[in-house]
Amino acid sequence: MRQSSAPVATDAEPPLGMFELLLPLAERWRLLVFGTLLVAVVAAGASFLITPRFTARVSFLPPQQQQSAAASALASLGALSGLAGAATGLKTPSDQYVALVQSVTVADRILDRFDLMKIYDEAYRVDARRELAKNVRIGSGKKDSIVSIEVDDESPQRASDMANQFVEELRGLTNRLALTEAQQRRAFFEGHLQATRDKLGQAQQTLLASGFGPEALKAEPRTAAEGYARLRAEVTAATVRLEVMRRTLTADATEVQQQIAGLGVLRTQLAQMEATAAQGPTADYIGKFREFKYQETLFDLFARQYELARVDESRDGALIQVIDAAS
Repeated sequence: MRQSSAPVATDAEPPLGMFELLLPLAERWRLLVFGTLLVAVVAAGASFLITPRFTARVSFLPPQQQQSAAASALASLGALSGLAGAATGLKTPSDQYVALVQSVTVADRILDRFDLMKIYDEAYRVDARRELAKNVRIGSGKKDSIVSIEVDDESPQRASDMANQFVEELRGLTNRLALTEAQQRRAFFEGHLQATRDKLGQAQQTLLASGFGPEALKAEPRTAAEGYARLRAEVTAATVRLEVMRRTLTADATEVQQQIAGLGVLRTQLAQMEATAAQGPTADYIGKFREFKYQETLFDLFARQYELARVDESRDGALIQVIDAAS
């Protein structure tokens, strides 16, 4: 016996209209309106409780390496040109000045000048430095080399004063350090000039004590004496340059080997001239006269380069140029 099953009818739900969607919102309009106002009032009150922070920014151009008057004059000094070049090859990119501004010395001077340990409520200087570092941002442009310093503080006046003071502290620090080529060259020649001045005075006294006079001067041709003095000065310069090279290069380096070979040739020539001068009745006077001329020539070379370096140093000393002062 077959049973037939009738289909089950299902009621389709009609789509919700706009009224049905807005009805729940209308029923809760108080919560929506007053809840939003309450959140706005709380946010506004919280914003007034937060201490405002002000940012001051200063930018400056550090000293740039430039062709100095002494650099071109070094080419005429023979062996001394390489000597000065080896001793003054330090470069001063803007990254170096960024590191100086971030130094402990500058940070401590800023802490003391503005009494930041009390302001930051720190008992130890190391903690105050760490807090200062959080409020200071220092950077330099890769293309324009302009250094910028940004300082955050609760006081706008203190923020600008601190930013500008960073530049002043950097100026003071660079004045105490030999950073530029001219400063290094001046310090290098100053030491050698002082030592040569003392030796020149001793050589002059020794020459006068030996009976120096017009007749004795005729016994030693001036041209030969000056040639000997120049050759001996080149030997001295080459020896000092070799010592400078050995501080940074190994003994097997090509530059060191070439310098040793060149120094050997100069010493051979000097020995030949000394052997020739050691003959004859005036050998004692000739030796003293040549020593005097040698010290005089060396003193003249060092004095000339020292004065040129001083001129370049005075020109480079104030080249930390502020582009935009903090305000």
